[in-house]
Amino acid sequence: MRNRIFRSSARTYIRKAERLIAAGDADAAATAVGDAISTLDRAAIKGIIHKNNAARRKARLMKKFNALIRGEE
Repeated sequence: MRNRIFRSSARTYIRKAERLIAAGDADAAATAVGDAISTLDRAAIKGIIHKNNAARRKARLMKKFNALIRGEE
């Protein structure tokens, strides 16, 4: 039950970041991606999700974010 809070918040931050990336707002997306990565790291350190699971989610999110940055330049 205690771990549900961390899992839920991680998913929420990821969804928020993906929405901002899709909208094309690079500045707000950068902040949201940072928050999502921080939350995923915290969950992995606490053992709520596996470290490879966190790494995979972060990599997928950064891939989307980097595509946004490359597209704007």
